[in-house]
Amino acid sequence: MEDDSDREQSCWAGLPDVCLRHVFHWLDDRDRSRAALVCKKWSRAMYSGSLWRTRTITFNGRPSRAHTFEFETALWYVKKFGKYLEHLEIKLLNPYNAVLTRKFQVTMRGLLSHLGKCNSRLVSLSIQHLELDRVVWKSMVRAQFIKNLGTFLKRMGKHLDYLNLKGARVTLEEGCELLNSLSYLRNRSFISEVNIEDFFSLHLPIYSSTLFHQVVSKFQSLVILTFNYNCISDELLDVLCKHSAHSLCTLNIKCHIHDPHGQVVWGMSWTNLARRAPQLNVNFFFERVMKHDHLARILLVEIPVRSISLRSCYFSDPDWTMRPTLINLLPAYRHVLQKLTLEVNNDHELLDDELLQLILSCKRLVFLKVWAFLSVTFMEKLLQNRSEKKCILNTIKVRIYTARQETSEEDRLLRDIYKKFKYLIDSELNYFVITYPMI
Repeated sequence: MEDDSDREQSCWAGLPDVCLRHVFHWLDDRDRSRAALVCKKWSRAMYSGSLWRTRTITFNGRPSRAHTFEFETALWYVKKFGKYLEHLEIKLLNPYNAVLTRKFQVTMRGLLSHLGKCNSRLVSLSIQHLELDRVVWKSMVRAQFIKNLGTFLKRMGKHLDYLNLKGARVTLEEGCELLNSLSYLRNRSFISEVNIEDFFSLHLPIYSSTLFHQVVSKFQSLVILTFNYNCISDELLDVLCKHSAHSLCTLNIKCHIHDPHGQVVWGMSWTNLARRAPQLNVNFFFERVMKHDHLARILLVEIPVRSISLRSCYFSDPDWTMRPTLINLLPAYRHVLQKLTLEVNNDHELLDDELLQLILSCKRLVFLKVWAFLSVTFMEKLLQNRSEKKCILNTIKVRIYTARQETSEEDRLLRDIYKKFKYLIDSELNYFVITYPMI
Protein backbone atom coordinates (compact mmCIF):
# COMPACT_ATOMS: atom_id res chain seq x y z
CA MET A 1 0.00 0.00 0.00
CA GLU A 2 1.35 3.44 -1.02
CA ASP A 3 1.83 5.76 1.96
CA ASP A 4 1.09 9.49 1.96
CA SER A 5 4.71 10.51 1.32
CA ASP A 6 4.87 8.28 -1.81
CA ARG A 7 1.63 9.78 -3.15
CA GLU A 8 2.94 13.31 -2.48
CA GLN A 9 6.23 12.52 -4.22
CA SER A 10 4.46 11.02 -7.23
CA CYS A 11 2.28 14.14 -7.57
CA TRP A 12 5.34 16.38 -7.68
CA ALA A 13 7.10 14.00 -10.04
CA GLY A 14 4.24 14.28 -12.52
CA LEU A 15 3.96 18.04 -12.34
CA PRO A 16 4.27 19.59 -15.84
CA ASP A 17 7.41 21.60 -16.59
CA VAL A 18 5.45 24.80 -17.00
CA CYS A 19 4.11 24.42 -13.46
CA LEU A 20 7.56 23.62 -12.08
CA ARG A 21 9.01 26.72 -13.70
CA HIS A 22 6.23 28.81 -12.19
CA VAL A 23 7.04 27.46 -8.71
CA PHE A 24 10.81 27.86 -9.20
CA HIS A 25 10.29 31.45 -10.30
CA TRP A 26 9.56 32.43 -6.68
CA LEU A 27 12.62 30.73 -5.18
CA ASP A 28 15.85 32.53 -4.30
CA ASP A 29 19.19 31.27 -5.61
CA ARG A 30 19.94 29.05 -2.64
CA ASP A 31 16.61 27.24 -2.85
CA ARG A 32 16.87 26.95 -6.63
CA SER A 33 20.25 25.24 -6.34
CA ARG A 34 18.83 22.80 -3.80
CA ALA A 35 15.77 22.08 -5.94
CA ALA A 36 18.00 21.34 -8.95
CA LEU A 37 19.53 18.43 -7.00
CA VAL A 38 16.19 16.64 -6.46
CA CYS A 39 16.04 14.84 -9.80
CA LYS A 40 16.96 15.16 -13.48
CA LYS A 41 13.56 16.59 -14.39
CA TRP A 42 13.84 19.37 -11.82
CA SER A 43 17.40 20.03 -12.89
CA ARG A 44 16.35 20.44 -16.53
CA ALA A 45 13.50 22.73 -15.51
CA MET A 46 15.89 24.84 -13.48
CA TYR A 47 17.93 25.62 -16.60
CA SER A 48 14.92 26.99 -18.43
CA GLY A 49 15.71 30.43 -19.80
CA SER A 50 12.42 31.88 -18.51
CA LEU A 51 13.73 31.62 -14.93
CA TRP A 52 16.78 33.76 -15.61
CA ARG A 53 15.53 36.62 -17.77
CA THR A 54 15.46 39.17 -14.95
CA ARG A 55 18.24 39.67 -12.45
CA THR A 56 19.20 42.11 -9.69
CA ILE A 57 22.82 41.75 -8.58
CA THR A 58 23.60 43.57 -5.33
CA PHE A 59 27.08 44.37 -4.06
CA ASN A 60 27.25 45.56 -0.46
CA GLY A 61 29.85 48.21 0.18
CA ARG A 62 30.89 46.94 3.62
CA PRO A 63 33.81 44.52 3.89
CA SER A 64 32.84 41.08 5.18
CA ARG A 65 33.22 37.42 4.24
CA ALA A 66 29.57 37.21 3.21
CA HIS A 67 29.87 40.25 0.97
CA THR A 68 33.01 38.85 -0.65
CA PHE A 69 30.90 35.86 -1.70
CA GLU A 70 28.57 38.27 -3.56
CA PHE A 71 31.34 39.23 -5.99
CA GLU A 72 32.09 35.58 -6.74
CA THR A 73 28.46 34.55 -7.24
CA ALA A 74 27.81 37.48 -9.58
CA LEU A 75 30.43 36.22 -12.02
CA TRP A 76 29.26 32.62 -11.60
CA TYR A 77 25.69 33.61 -12.40
CA VAL A 78 26.59 35.51 -15.59
CA LYS A 79 28.76 32.66 -16.85
CA LYS A 80 26.02 30.14 -16.10
CA PHE A 81 22.84 31.99 -17.10
CA GLY A 82 23.95 35.27 -18.66
CA LYS A 83 22.84 34.25 -22.14
CA TYR A 84 19.19 34.28 -20.96
CA LEU A 85 19.29 37.76 -19.41
CA GLU A 86 16.86 40.37 -20.70
CA HIS A 87 16.66 42.71 -17.69
CA LEU A 88 19.72 43.39 -15.52
CA GLU A 89 19.98 45.66 -12.49
CA ILE A 90 23.30 46.26 -10.71
CA LYS A 91 23.37 47.78 -7.21
CA LEU A 92 26.45 48.98 -5.34
CA LEU A 93 25.40 49.93 -1.82
CA ASN A 94 27.46 52.64 -0.11
CA PRO A 95 31.03 51.60 -0.96
CA TYR A 96 33.12 51.82 2.21
CA ASN A 97 36.61 52.34 0.80
CA ALA A 98 38.79 52.31 -2.31
CA VAL A 99 39.52 48.58 -1.93
CA LEU A 100 35.85 47.72 -2.42
CA THR A 101 35.39 50.01 -5.41
CA ARG A 102 38.44 48.38 -7.00
CA LYS A 103 36.95 44.95 -6.31
CA PHE A 104 33.65 46.07 -7.81
CA GLN A 105 35.41 47.41 -10.91
CA VAL A 106 37.31 44.15 -11.46
CA THR A 107 34.15 42.08 -10.99
CA MET A 108 32.18 44.31 -13.36
CA ARG A 109 34.94 44.07 -15.97
CA GLY A 110 34.59 40.29 -16.03
CA LEU A 111 30.81 40.39 -15.79
CA LEU A 112 30.34 42.89 -18.62
CA SER A 113 32.96 41.23 -20.80
CA HIS A 114 31.34 37.80 -20.56
CA LEU A 115 27.83 39.18 -20.93
CA GLY A 116 28.85 41.14 -24.00
CA LYS A 117 30.08 37.94 -25.65
CA CYS A 118 27.30 35.51 -24.73
CA ASN A 119 24.16 37.64 -24.62
CA SER A 120 22.13 38.98 -27.55
CA ARG A 121 18.81 39.67 -25.85
CA LEU A 122 19.49 42.22 -23.07
CA VAL A 123 16.95 45.04 -23.39
CA SER A 124 17.14 46.68 -19.96
CA LEU A 125 20.21 47.77 -17.95
CA SER A 126 20.18 49.71 -14.67
CA ILE A 127 23.26 50.74 -12.66
CA GLN A 128 22.19 53.43 -10.21
CA HIS A 129 23.88 55.66 -7.62
CA LEU A 130 27.51 54.89 -8.46
CA GLU A 131 28.55 58.42 -7.38
CA LEU A 132 31.80 58.20 -9.26
CA ASP A 133 32.87 61.62 -8.01
CA ARG A 134 33.37 60.31 -4.45
CA VAL A 135 36.89 59.92 -3.04
CA VAL A 136 36.43 56.15 -2.66
CA TRP A 137 36.79 55.96 -6.45
CA LYS A 138 40.47 56.32 -7.32
CA SER A 139 41.03 57.96 -10.69
CA MET A 140 42.42 54.85 -12.39
CA VAL A 141 39.64 52.61 -11.07
CA ARG A 142 37.00 55.13 -12.11
CA ALA A 143 38.50 55.52 -15.60
CA GLN A 144 38.73 51.75 -16.09
CA PHE A 145 35.14 51.19 -15.00
CA ILE A 146 33.84 53.87 -17.38
CA LYS A 147 35.91 52.34 -20.19
CA ASN A 148 34.53 48.84 -19.51
CA LEU A 149 30.96 50.15 -19.36
CA GLY A 150 31.41 52.08 -22.58
CA THR A 151 32.73 48.99 -24.36
CA PHE A 152 29.75 47.00 -23.14
CA LEU A 153 27.27 49.65 -24.30
CA LYS A 154 28.88 49.64 -27.75
CA ARG A 155 28.29 45.89 -27.97
CA MET A 156 24.75 45.94 -26.59
CA GLY A 157 23.51 49.33 -27.78
CA LYS A 158 21.58 47.87 -30.70
CA HIS A 159 19.59 45.64 -28.31
CA LEU A 160 19.02 47.96 -25.34
CA ASP A 161 15.62 49.56 -24.97
CA TYR A 162 16.10 50.94 -21.43
CA LEU A 163 19.18 52.41 -19.74
CA ASN A 164 19.28 53.79 -16.20
CA LEU A 165 22.52 55.42 -15.03
CA LYS A 166 20.94 57.65 -12.41
CA GLY A 167 23.43 59.07 -9.92
CA ALA A 168 26.60 58.15 -11.85
CA ARG A 169 28.11 61.64 -11.33
CA VAL A 170 30.50 61.71 -14.27
CA THR A 171 32.13 64.60 -16.10
CA LEU A 172 30.57 66.10 -19.21
CA GLU A 173 33.06 64.35 -21.49
CA GLU A 174 32.72 60.97 -19.74
CA GLY A 175 28.93 61.18 -19.75
CA CYS A 176 28.68 62.10 -23.42
CA GLU A 177 31.10 59.31 -24.32
CA LEU A 178 28.98 56.74 -22.47
CA LEU A 179 25.75 57.94 -24.07
CA ASN A 180 27.43 58.06 -27.46
CA SER A 181 28.34 54.38 -27.06
CA LEU A 182 24.66 53.52 -27.55
CA SER A 183 24.83 54.71 -31.15
CA TYR A 184 28.16 53.04 -31.98
CA LEU A 185 28.55 51.92 -35.64
CA ARG A 186 25.04 52.96 -36.73
CA ASN A 187 25.53 56.57 -35.52
CA ARG A 188 22.00 56.52 -34.11
CA SER A 189 20.15 54.77 -31.30
CA PHE A 190 16.58 53.54 -31.09
CA ILE A 191 16.57 53.16 -27.30
CA SER A 192 13.18 54.24 -25.92
CA GLU A 193 13.87 55.09 -22.26
CA VAL A 194 16.93 56.76 -20.73
CA ASN A 195 17.38 57.88 -17.11
CA ILE A 196 20.29 60.29 -16.66
CA GLU A 197 19.08 62.05 -13.52
CA ASP A 198 22.17 63.17 -11.57
CA PHE A 199 24.22 61.46 -14.28
CA PHE A 200 26.56 64.42 -14.58
CA SER A 201 28.52 65.86 -11.67
CA LEU A 202 27.07 68.73 -9.68
CA HIS A 203 27.40 72.34 -10.81
CA LEU A 204 27.91 71.54 -14.51
CA PRO A 205 26.01 73.79 -16.99
CA ILE A 206 25.23 70.97 -19.42
CA TYR A 207 22.71 73.21 -21.21
CA SER A 208 25.57 75.10 -22.91
CA SER A 209 27.29 71.97 -24.27
CA THR A 210 27.17 71.46 -28.03
CA LEU A 211 28.61 67.99 -27.46
CA PHE A 212 25.61 67.00 -25.34
CA HIS A 213 23.18 68.24 -27.99
CA GLN A 214 25.00 66.19 -30.63
CA VAL A 215 24.75 63.05 -28.51
CA VAL A 216 21.02 63.49 -27.84
CA SER A 217 20.40 64.08 -31.56
CA LYS A 218 21.40 60.45 -32.18
CA PHE A 219 18.44 59.18 -30.13
CA GLN A 220 15.77 58.61 -32.75
CA SER A 221 12.91 57.01 -30.77
CA LEU A 222 12.94 58.35 -27.21
CA VAL A 223 9.70 57.74 -25.34
CA ILE A 224 10.76 58.61 -21.78
CA LEU A 225 13.71 60.82 -20.83
CA THR A 226 14.62 61.51 -17.20
CA PHE A 227 17.28 64.16 -16.57
CA ASN A 228 18.17 67.38 -14.73
CA TYR A 229 17.09 70.90 -15.54
CA ASN A 230 20.75 71.92 -15.97
CA CYS A 231 20.55 70.03 -19.30
CA ILE A 232 17.58 72.05 -20.61
CA SER A 233 18.10 74.66 -23.34
CA ASP A 234 16.32 75.90 -26.44
CA GLU A 235 18.83 73.87 -28.45
CA LEU A 236 18.03 70.64 -26.58
CA LEU A 237 14.28 71.12 -27.01
CA ASP A 238 14.87 71.73 -30.71
CA VAL A 239 16.90 68.51 -30.94
CA LEU A 240 14.13 66.53 -29.27
CA CYS A 241 11.61 68.17 -31.57
CA LYS A 242 13.54 67.14 -34.68
CA HIS A 243 14.53 63.60 -33.75
CA SER A 244 12.13 62.17 -31.12
CA ALA A 245 8.89 64.16 -31.34
CA HIS A 246 7.09 61.28 -33.09
CA SER A 247 7.67 59.00 -30.07
CA LEU A 248 8.28 61.26 -27.07
CA CYS A 249 5.70 60.88 -24.29
CA THR A 250 7.34 61.80 -20.98
CA LEU A 251 10.03 64.16 -19.72
CA ASN A 252 10.95 63.78 -16.04
CA ILE A 253 12.95 66.84 -14.99
CA LYS A 254 14.74 67.29 -11.67
CA CYS A 255 15.87 70.72 -10.54
CA HIS A 256 18.19 70.80 -7.51
CA ILE A 257 19.37 73.89 -5.66
CA HIS A 258 23.02 73.00 -6.37
CA ASP A 259 22.54 72.54 -10.12
CA PRO A 260 22.79 75.59 -12.40
CA HIS A 261 19.30 76.62 -13.44
CA GLY A 262 19.64 80.28 -14.39
CA GLN A 263 19.53 79.72 -18.15
CA VAL A 264 16.85 81.39 -20.26
CA VAL A 265 14.54 78.96 -22.05
CA TRP A 266 11.89 80.50 -24.28
CA GLY A 267 8.27 79.43 -24.15
CA MET A 268 8.22 79.14 -27.94
CA SER A 269 10.69 76.24 -27.71
CA TRP A 270 8.30 74.38 -25.41
CA THR A 271 5.36 75.28 -27.64
CA ASN A 272 7.10 73.81 -30.70
CA LEU A 273 7.96 70.60 -28.89
CA ALA A 274 4.45 70.21 -27.44
CA ARG A 275 2.95 70.80 -30.89
CA ARG A 276 5.18 68.20 -32.54
CA ALA A 277 4.82 65.72 -29.64
CA PRO A 278 1.09 65.88 -28.79
CA GLN A 279 1.35 63.00 -26.26
CA LEU A 280 4.03 64.79 -24.24
CA ASN A 281 3.70 65.07 -20.45
CA VAL A 282 6.29 66.83 -18.30
CA ASN A 283 6.93 65.98 -14.65
CA PHE A 284 8.94 68.44 -12.53
CA PHE A 285 10.76 67.54 -9.31
CA PHE A 286 12.18 70.52 -7.41
CA GLU A 287 14.51 70.05 -4.45
CA ARG A 288 15.09 73.19 -2.36
CA VAL A 289 14.30 75.38 -5.36
CA MET A 290 11.46 77.25 -3.68
CA LYS A 291 11.89 80.95 -4.46
CA HIS A 292 9.15 82.33 -6.67
CA ASP A 293 11.48 84.12 -9.11
CA HIS A 294 13.51 80.93 -9.65
CA LEU A 295 10.39 78.85 -10.23
CA ALA A 296 8.83 81.46 -12.52
CA ARG A 297 11.85 81.26 -14.83
CA ILE A 298 11.34 77.49 -15.15
CA LEU A 299 7.59 76.87 -14.94
CA LEU A 300 6.51 78.45 -18.21
CA VAL A 301 2.83 78.33 -19.15
CA GLU A 302 3.65 76.65 -22.47
CA ILE A 303 4.88 73.44 -20.79
CA PRO A 304 2.38 70.50 -20.71
CA VAL A 305 2.95 69.81 -17.02
CA ARG A 306 1.34 66.69 -15.58
CA SER A 307 3.10 66.51 -12.20
CA ILE A 308 4.88 68.98 -9.89
CA SER A 309 6.84 68.11 -6.75
CA LEU A 310 8.22 70.90 -4.55
CA ARG A 311 10.40 69.70 -1.68
CA SER A 312 12.30 71.85 0.80
CA CYS A 313 13.77 68.74 2.50
CA TYR A 314 13.07 70.17 6.00
CA PHE A 315 15.10 73.30 5.24
CA SER A 316 13.44 76.58 6.14
CA ASP A 317 14.21 80.01 4.73
CA PRO A 318 12.29 83.28 5.28
CA ASP A 319 12.82 84.05 1.58
CA TRP A 320 10.80 80.98 0.59
CA THR A 321 7.21 82.19 0.36
CA MET A 322 4.86 79.66 -1.17
CA ARG A 323 1.84 81.93 -1.52
CA PRO A 324 2.90 83.58 -4.85
CA THR A 325 3.66 80.14 -6.30
CA LEU A 326 0.26 78.78 -5.27
CA ILE A 327 -1.59 81.87 -6.48
CA ASN A 328 0.32 82.92 -9.60
CA LEU A 329 2.32 79.98 -11.00
CA LEU A 330 0.58 76.67 -10.41
CA PRO A 331 -2.93 77.74 -11.53
CA ALA A 332 -1.50 78.11 -15.05
CA TYR A 333 -1.63 74.28 -15.20
CA ARG A 334 -5.15 73.90 -13.85
CA HIS A 335 -6.30 72.15 -17.04
CA VAL A 336 -3.43 69.63 -17.19
CA LEU A 337 -2.00 69.08 -13.67
CA GLN A 338 -2.76 65.58 -12.35
CA LYS A 339 -0.32 65.16 -9.47
CA LEU A 340 0.89 67.67 -6.85
CA THR A 341 3.44 67.09 -4.09
CA LEU A 342 4.34 69.83 -1.60
CA GLU A 343 6.85 69.09 1.16
CA VAL A 344 7.59 72.51 2.62
CA ASN A 345 8.68 73.90 5.96
CA ASN A 346 6.44 76.98 5.81
CA ASP A 347 6.06 77.86 9.50
CA HIS A 348 6.15 81.58 8.66
CA GLU A 349 2.95 81.57 6.55
CA LEU A 350 -0.49 79.99 6.45
CA LEU A 351 -1.49 78.36 3.16
CA ASP A 352 -4.85 76.71 3.86
CA ASP A 353 -7.03 78.95 1.68
CA GLU A 354 -4.53 79.28 -1.19
CA LEU A 355 -3.90 75.54 -1.33
CA LEU A 356 -7.58 74.66 -1.23
CA GLN A 357 -8.36 77.15 -3.98
CA LEU A 358 -5.59 75.70 -6.14
CA ILE A 359 -6.87 72.15 -5.65
CA LEU A 360 -10.40 73.14 -6.62
CA SER A 361 -9.19 74.96 -9.73
CA CYS A 362 -7.19 71.95 -11.01
CA LYS A 363 -9.88 69.95 -12.78
CA ARG A 364 -7.71 66.89 -13.49
CA LEU A 365 -5.87 66.67 -10.16
CA VAL A 366 -6.14 63.12 -8.78
CA PHE A 367 -3.08 62.88 -6.48
CA LEU A 368 -2.23 65.20 -3.59
CA LYS A 369 0.64 64.82 -1.15
CA VAL A 370 1.28 67.68 1.27
CA TRP A 371 3.70 67.99 4.17
CA ALA A 372 3.26 71.49 5.57
CA PHE A 373 2.04 73.63 8.42
CA LEU A 374 -1.73 73.50 7.96
CA SER A 375 -4.75 73.71 10.21
CA VAL A 376 -6.70 70.53 10.84
CA THR A 377 -9.82 72.23 9.50
CA PHE A 378 -8.17 72.28 6.07
CA MET A 379 -8.81 68.53 5.86
CA GLU A 380 -12.48 68.95 6.71
CA LYS A 381 -12.92 71.60 4.02
CA LEU A 382 -11.06 69.49 1.47
CA LEU A 383 -13.11 66.36 2.16
CA GLN A 384 -16.34 68.35 2.11
CA ASN A 385 -15.49 69.67 -1.36
CA ARG A 386 -14.52 66.17 -2.47
CA SER A 387 -17.84 64.77 -1.24
CA GLU A 388 -19.60 67.48 -3.25
CA LYS A 389 -17.53 66.43 -6.30
CA LYS A 390 -15.91 69.83 -6.64
CA CYS A 391 -12.61 67.99 -7.17
CA ILE A 392 -11.72 64.49 -8.35
CA LEU A 393 -8.90 63.55 -5.96
CA ASN A 394 -8.50 59.81 -5.39
CA THR A 395 -5.26 59.97 -3.35
CA ILE A 396 -4.82 62.29 -0.36
CA LYS A 397 -1.66 62.00 1.75
CA VAL A 398 -1.14 64.81 4.25
CA ARG A 399 1.34 65.34 7.06
CA ILE A 400 0.21 68.32 9.12
CA TYR A 401 3.20 69.99 10.73
CA THR A 402 2.67 71.56 14.12
CA ALA A 403 5.01 73.60 16.33
CA ARG A 404 3.65 71.85 19.43
CA GLN A 405 5.02 68.63 20.88
CA GLU A 406 1.60 67.58 22.15
CA THR A 407 -0.83 66.79 19.29
CA SER A 408 -3.65 64.97 21.10
CA GLU A 409 -6.20 67.69 20.32
CA GLU A 410 -5.32 67.72 16.60
CA ASP A 411 -5.41 63.92 16.52
CA ARG A 412 -8.88 63.91 18.08
CA LEU A 413 -10.15 66.38 15.49
CA LEU A 414 -8.70 64.25 12.68
CA ARG A 415 -10.49 61.19 14.05
CA ASP A 416 -13.76 63.13 14.10
CA ILE A 417 -13.20 64.25 10.51
CA TYR A 418 -12.51 60.67 9.47
CA LYS A 419 -15.74 59.48 11.10
CA LYS A 420 -17.69 62.23 9.36
CA PHE A 421 -16.40 61.24 5.92
CA LYS A 422 -15.78 57.56 6.59
CA TYR A 423 -17.94 56.26 3.75
CA LEU A 424 -16.25 58.53 1.21
CA ILE A 425 -12.75 57.71 2.46
CA ASP A 426 -13.26 53.94 2.62
CA SER A 427 -15.01 53.66 -0.73
CA GLU A 428 -13.27 56.18 -2.97
CA LEU A 429 -9.97 57.45 -1.53
CA ASN A 430 -6.43 56.35 -0.85
CA TYR A 431 -6.29 58.40 2.33
CA PHE A 432 -3.57 58.96 4.93
CA VAL A 433 -3.38 62.00 7.25
CA ILE A 434 -1.30 62.48 10.42
CA THR A 435 0.03 65.27 12.57
CA TYR A 436 3.79 65.72 12.89
CA PRO A 437 5.52 67.88 15.53
CA MET A 438 8.20 70.14 14.03
CA ILE A 439 10.00 71.56 17.05
